[in-house]
Amino acid sequence: MNALATKHFAKDFPASVVVFLVALPLCLGIALASGAPLLSGLIAGIVGGIVVGLLSGSHLSVTGPAAGLTVIVLDAITSLGSFQLFLVAVSLAGVFQLILGYVKAGIIGLYFPVSVIKGMLAAIGLILIMKQIPHFLGLDLDAFGEMNFMGTDGRNTFEELIYAFSHIHAGALLAGVLALGLMLLWDTILKEKIPMLRMVPGALLAVIAAVVLARILAQMDPSLAIGSEHMVQIPLLIGGEPLGQLMALPDFSGLWQPEVWKVAIVIAIIASLETLLSVEAVDKMDPHKRMTPNNRELKAQGMGNLISGLIGGLPMTAVIVRSTANLEAGARTKMSAVYHGILLLVCILLIPGLLNQIPLAALAAILLVVGFKLTKPALYRSQLRNGIRQFLPFIVTIVAILFTDLLTGIMIGMFVAVFYILKTNYKTPYFYHEELHPDRDGHKVIKLVLSEHVSFLNKASLQLTLENLPDNSEVIIDGTQSEEIDFDALKIINDFKTHAADKGIRLELVNIPEV
Repeated sequence: MNALATKHFAKDFPASVVVFLVALPLCLGIALASGAPLLSGLIAGIVGGIVVGLLSGSHLSVTGPAAGLTVIVLDAITSLGSFQLFLVAVSLAGVFQLILGYVKAGIIGLYFPVSVIKGMLAAIGLILIMKQIPHFLGLDLDAFGEMNFMGTDGRNTFEELIYAFSHIHAGALLAGVLALGLMLLWDTILKEKIPMLRMVPGALLAVIAAVVLARILAQMDPSLAIGSEHMVQIPLLIGGEPLGQLMALPDFSGLWQPEVWKVAIVIAIIASLETLLSVEAVDKMDPHKRMTPNNRELKAQGMGNLISGLIGGLPMTAVIVRSTANLEAGARTKMSAVYHGILLLVCILLIPGLLNQIPLAALAAILLVVGFKLTKPALYRSQLRNGIRQFLPFIVTIVAILFTDLLTGIMIGMFVAVFYILKTNYKTPYFYHEELHPDRDGHKVIKLVLSEHVSFLNKASLQLTLENLPDNSEVIIDGTQSEEIDFDALKIINDFKTHAADKGIRLELVNIPEV
């Protein structure tokens, strides 16, 4: 681990700074939207970064409090009657996730079709853009990081956008425009022309510039001054309120209340599904095509939620927004997630006052960039070219998530994808077999013959078979008999092709299209 951390430090640490800047307001905003103490969101971010980061097998995903859990958390705190009882449920949820990991329930993650996962990413990108524009304009009535269609101020996403354009705060808008312009200039021009600048994250410079601008505006024109309600608001742990009033600990006297166990089961299931969806999506974006061991991820998440609940933190999942920011910032290993957790811990202890001078509009600018990268027009064109069976589940997933929530939208998209697969598989059941032939060198040649139709329902078995092929073997994957090979199956085969040489496997593809 030390050698790995040292080797990629020059990439991982700058990326961790960007993730830290994204995670900081999200941890606070999600706690606020959940009706929980602000510190509980920061605790979850720290534990998610350090504990889950170290235990996880994922190279790029980042764990923290999830916007998708805010409604569940808010309802659970209300139904249980206290945050202390809710913390017991969070710890129990962690135990349940550990059990799910040990019984190998992570295989569920292999059954999510690519079209639905890409629809999820595009929808999150659109939601980020629509939810951050009000903060970018200086309207901060909704909690920062709130992702539900109905906002905390009673307006839905579209109503909030319209309302924001009639309630612009000029100072905050200037800070946001400066931050956005500087990031775009930095990433598209300056870093390319001056290689030594690549170590410095453009997001960090953008935030520093926004802080300086806010001070200048306050001195120049009081009407442009950016008030504290438009800034990050971290509770002061030193010299502020007593720590006991800022955080809570679990009340284990309610351990045997049935409602506590019910909440724990719901959190464990939903947090596990969101995590599996997130790591699957991040693996698809990973330029090195590395795969996350799903069962190990469930164990890591379980340990994170167990510890978070014990010390007063919110439940957590692997989260797309921070993970995408991590990937786009150039992270190479999971140490970036660990460093971001350490930065959260150190900064809220040592410089909370300085952090509280960061305009939310500047952080909204960072998330606008992340959102655009998740929902680029090229993604829609690519899905359209893949045909109606890929495009329809993709677009249905986007619309469903926009108007409901993450898991509901995913389930609707899955329903559409499964409908097409069942329709196609009505008369052509899937099969494939493996033939072993000694070649002239005395080695084994493993031949995989695909059936007439290979669908995403066969995704898990195909991927597990490819992952378990012996090292230094010769492998032939033959699609001659296949009338159609589903996009998901093609993606797995072509991903396997990119790293087969790492295991010494000599691979030959026969009638297997590129994707």
